[in-house]
Amino acid sequence: MPQIDQFGESWYFASQLFWLVLVFGAIFLVIGLGMLPKIENSVDLRDRKIADDLAAAKAARDRADQIEEEYRAKSNAARADAQAVITASKSAAAKDAEQRLSVVNAELDAKLASAEMDIGTAKRSALAEVEHVASDVTKDIVSRLSGVSVSGDDVTQAVKAAVNG
Repeated sequence: MPQIDQFGESWYFASQLFWLVLVFGAIFLVIGLGMLPKIENSVDLRDRKIADDLAAAKAARDRADQIEEEYRAKSNAARADAQAVITASKSAAAKDAEQRLSVVNAELDAKLASAEMDIGTAKRSALAEVEHVASDVTKDIVSRLSGVSVSGDDVTQAVKAAVNG
């Protein structure tokens, strides 16, 4: 078209370069000088915030680890103290039980000795009674069967000899 081609080829190329430089210059001014510093500032703020948050989290974790270590140390100390108290209590209870047992054993031994003496006395008394009854029965049997009258001392001596052996 001849109307457009009035400037010639060199001017046409130069006008395109002009507009290209003008558009890129405007883009550079708007983005490079206006938006980019704000974006870089936001990125820097975000990076600092993340670094601060990470440092605070690390400090909190270190403090939590320290608190946990203190808790474990206190827990272990309390457990050891409780074990010592339990051991002392068991030892005291064993000594107390041993003392009570020795007292009870002494009482039982005394009662046993007394009971053995009572049994011995009762046994001797029962044997004496049995001998007396045996002597009376023997005396009656001898006098009924043989018609002979025997003295009580002779019969008692004979029964004692038979019982003893």
